[in-house]
Amino acid sequence: MSETTEMTEATLDVHVADLRPSLEAVLMVADQPLEAITLATAVGYPVGEVTEALGALAAEYTEQGRGFELRNIGGGWRYYTRDEYAAVVEGFVLDGQQARLTQAALETLAVVAYKQPVSRARVSAIRGVNVDGVMRTLLTRGLVQEAGQDHETGANLYTTTGYFLERIGVTSIEDLPELAPYLPDMDDLDDELLNELPGHAPHNGPGTEPDGGTEPS
Repeated sequence: MSETTEMTEATLDVHVADLRPSLEAVLMVADQPLEAITLATAVGYPVGEVTEALGALAAEYTEQGRGFELRNIGGGWRYYTRDEYAAVVEGFVLDGQQARLTQAALETLAVVAYKQPVSRARVSAIRGVNVDGVMRTLLTRGLVQEAGQDHETGANLYTTTGYFLERIGVTSIEDLPELAPYLPDMDDLDDELLNELPGHAPHNGPGTEPDGGTEPS
């Protein structure tokens, strides 16, 4: 083996040894999934090497049976609790302090996911109740977000977030199960859109959602 080859291999060994700990350090403080190019910029290595190192780390954690794993979800890399320890973590995090989403909130979230971008009036029309309180809860939880306005009515439009994709474990909205064809046709619900226009009262009364979208602790 030539001296040049030995020097090259030694350099690569140091590269990998420094790269993996650097990635671990950055991922440890990340509050959202990070793309490979973002990580490459942070640690100062080529994207190809970073991607390879991320895959190696993920495999290493699995082989060692760690309580966490490194996954590529929603286009980015992040640490996650391993599924078999989810109950332990849930008990620690919740501990009666964080209310779960109600069935009403879950139904509203599903409508947004399959009909996005969609206004509150359209969501209310599908569910048959006022969803203002539930939508505020979903916004607060970071599961939905405002995404511009309807050109015809001026109503705010809503979509799901990257955090929503992360929570349900899919990479994109296209990965959701086929369901949209079974939802009501929005063309027949134009009257409900008036609730979003200035000068018209919002949908209220008996059909108003009885809660803000969370169950009592």
